[in-house]
Amino acid sequence: MKRKIVSALLVMSMTASLVACGNSGSGSSDPADESVSVSSSASSESDASASASSESEAEAEESEMPEGYDETSTELYNEALGDFNDALATAKEAETVDERYALMAVAEGKLMESAMMYPLTSKGGTYAMYRMAPRTKDYTLWGSDQDRYHQYVVTTDFIKAEDYNEMRAKWDELKGTGTYESWVKEYLAGKGYTLKDSFSMPYASDPVTWDGLATSRAADTDAIINTYDGLMEYDVEGTLQPALAESYEVSDDGLTYTFHLRKDVKWTDSQGREVDTVKADDFVAGMQHMCDAQGGLEYLVQGVIKNVSQYISGEVTDFDEVGVKAVDDYTVEYTLEEPCSYFMTMLGYTIFMPMSRSYYQSQGGKFGAEYDSSAADYQYGKDSNSIAYCGPYLVTNATAKNTIVFKLSDSYWNKDNVNIKTLTWLFNDQSDVTKMYTDAKAGTVDYVNLNTSTMETAKSEGLYDQYAVVSDTDATSFMGFYNINRTATANANDGTTAKSTKSDEEIQRTNKALQNVHFRRAISFAADRGAYNAQQVGEDLKYTSLRNTFTPGYFVSLSKDTTIQINGTDTTFPAGTYYGEIVQKQIDADGVKIKVWDAENKTSDGFDGWYNPENAVEELNTAIEELAEEGITIDESNPIQIEYPYPSAVEVYTNKANSYKKSVEAALGGKVVINLVDAVDLDGWYYAGYYVNYGYEQNYDVYDVSGWSPDFGDPCSYLDTMLPDYEGYMTKCFGIF
Repeated sequence: MKRKIVSALLVMSMTASLVACGNSGSGSSDPADESVSVSSSASSESDASASASSESEAEAEESEMPEGYDETSTELYNEALGDFNDALATAKEAETVDERYALMAVAEGKLMESAMMYPLTSKGGTYAMYRMAPRTKDYTLWGSDQDRYHQYVVTTDFIKAEDYNEMRAKWDELKGTGTYESWVKEYLAGKGYTLKDSFSMPYASDPVTWDGLATSRAADTDAIINTYDGLMEYDVEGTLQPALAESYEVSDDGLTYTFHLRKDVKWTDSQGREVDTVKADDFVAGMQHMCDAQGGLEYLVQGVIKNVSQYISGEVTDFDEVGVKAVDDYTVEYTLEEPCSYFMTMLGYTIFMPMSRSYYQSQGGKFGAEYDSSAADYQYGKDSNSIAYCGPYLVTNATAKNTIVFKLSDSYWNKDNVNIKTLTWLFNDQSDVTKMYTDAKAGTVDYVNLNTSTMETAKSEGLYDQYAVVSDTDATSFMGFYNINRTATANANDGTTAKSTKSDEEIQRTNKALQNVHFRRAISFAADRGAYNAQQVGEDLKYTSLRNTFTPGYFVSLSKDTTIQINGTDTTFPAGTYYGEIVQKQIDADGVKIKVWDAENKTSDGFDGWYNPENAVEELNTAIEELAEEGITIDESNPIQIEYPYPSAVEVYTNKANSYKKSVEAALGGKVVINLVDAVDLDGWYYAGYYVNYGYEQNYDVYDVSGWSPDFGDPCSYLDTMLPDYEGYMTKCFGIF
C-alpha cells in the first residue's frame, strides 16, 4: 500500500490569504495576505536533514494498522459516502464538459448532505494593511502559480485604503487587457508612493526537501515554485501565458499537446553558474522522476497522460512508452489517454516542472528501477544547493526557523521584467500574536493581517482608519472533519501529546454516534461558525470568509443550456448557471436543511447556511432514536463525548475552540459534550491529524486544521480528494483509509 503524504495544496487553517473571488471568481491570490504563510519556507542543509530525520522518527512510531482496518474503512465509506461516490462516477462519464460540471454539482450536494465534514472558511476575509499593490502577482484559483512573487509591485510605505480599493476596482476593469500592472505603477507614482524591488513576508513551516517533483507538501513546493519556470504561467490578470514554451498547438482529436521551447534558457546551480541549457528532454526527465519518486502528486496525471498509471504500477517499465516525449531539443509532446478539458490548467503545477537530467544525474540521481533516494551518493534536493535553477530566483540563504532569501538570477531569461529582485521570508511561529503587526509597522515585513488584538492597537495608533482594507477570499476551502472510526488515543509521533481522557467504551459510543448521518448533521448545524470565525477576524467580518461548500459555488459555470436528472427528474439549467446553484438544487430535492448558495449575490460564501439550533435539535432527536435501536443511549446523563484538539500556545485557536464548544453544547442541551484536548503547540496540533498519513492515526473526534486548494480548473480537483481505497487525499481525515 503506497504511503500518501500531505498534498502540496493541502493548507492549514491558520493561514488567512488574500485572494479576490467575486461572483465570477475574479480576484488575485496573494499569500502576502496570509496572517503567516505556513507553507512558505526554506531550510538549510542541516535543517533539511533534521526535518527528514524527524519525519522518519514520526513514521517509525506510527501505530500499527488495526486488524480488519481496510474492510472496516470500505464498509464505513460506502455507508457514509456511497451516494457521493456513485454520483461522482456518473459525472465522470458525462459526454460534455457542461454535463460533467452539472453532475459533479450533484455529487457535491451528496457530499454536503453526508455531513462527513462541515465547511468553515476560505482564505482571506480579514482586515489587513499592505505595501503590495493589489493583484500584482500571478492570479489563478488553482495550481502553484499564485505562490510566485516576482511580479509584485511593492511600495516603501503602507498603501492607503482608498488607493488600494481604487486599484482593486481597476483590476476588474482592466482584467484581460495586459495593461493592469503598468497602470498600477503609474497610479502609485502619481499618488506619491515610492516603489521598491524587495518584498518580505513571514513563514511558519520549513520544507523537508527542495526536490519539487518528490513532494506533496506545500511547505516544499511554495518555496521551490520560485526557482523554476514551467511551460505556461498565469499572469497578474489571470491569463495563461507562454513561459518556457514560446508556443503550442493541440491536435484535432484533443489527445496531443505540442510545446515549442525558448532556446535561450539556462540551468544554473545555486551560485548562478551555468550547468546546462533547458531542453525538451528536461520535461521528460522531470515527469519520469516524479513518477519514480511518488511523492504523492502522481495521481494527478494517472489516467490523464498516456501510460503514466501503467509505468507507476510496473506494467510498463520503459518510460519511452509514456506519453511525454522530446520530439527534438526544443519540442516536447504530451499524449493523453483521452481528451481532458482541464489539461492546460494543470501546467502551472509543480508536477509539470522541468528537471535538468544532467544535473540530477550529477547529484546521484537515477531513473526507473535504479531510482533510490536513500543511496549514499544521492544528494538531489537535499538542500537548496543541490538543485538546478531555471526560474527568476536563486536561494542565497536558507536558515531553518529563521530566514530564507531569494535573489534574482543574472541568468534568468526574463530578468528585465521582474519587479522583485530580493524576496525574503522570515520565520514566525505565531506564538506572539502581535509580532507580525510590529514587524509590518517597522517595515521588516510588508503586510499584516490584523487579528482581534492588533486591530485595536492599529486603531489606537491611527493606522487602522487610514490603511486597513478587507482582504479578498480565494478558492481554498478549510473544513471541519469528523472521525467516524477513531482508534488513536494520542499523537502518533508522541504518545504523551493530545492524549484522550475517554474510556474505550466512550470512544466506541462516539464512533457509533458519528457514524450516524443525523448525528453529524446535528453537530454541524449546532456550530456557530460566525462566532467561531469572529475570534480571529473580529465581529464585523465574521461572515466574510465563511464558505458553505467544499468546491466554491462560483468555481465553474455552464456555457450552454444543460439537462441532467435530479432524483430521476429531468432538470434543465440555462447557460451561465453556477455550480453552486446546482448543488443547492440537489440538496433541496433531498430535503436536507442546508443553504449553500446565495442566489441574489451568486456566491457560496459570506453567510452561514449551516448554523441553525432548531435544525440541530431535530437532527439530534432523529439520531437518538436510530442509535437507541443499536443500544446507544443518549441523554443529559449519558452524553456523547466529543474530543477536539487545540493548541493552547496560540491564543486565537484557543478562543476558536472555546467558541465551538460553547455553541454546540448550548444548542444540543447537554446531550453532546465537547472536550477540548490541549495539544499544547502548533506541532502537537498538526500531529493530531494534519501531519499523519492514515486514518487510524487521526487523533480526534472533530478537527479543524485541514483544508484544500484546487490543483487545476475542474471540480474533481476537490471531489477526488474524497475517493475511497487510499485514492483520496482527504478521506483519511474521516478515520478511514
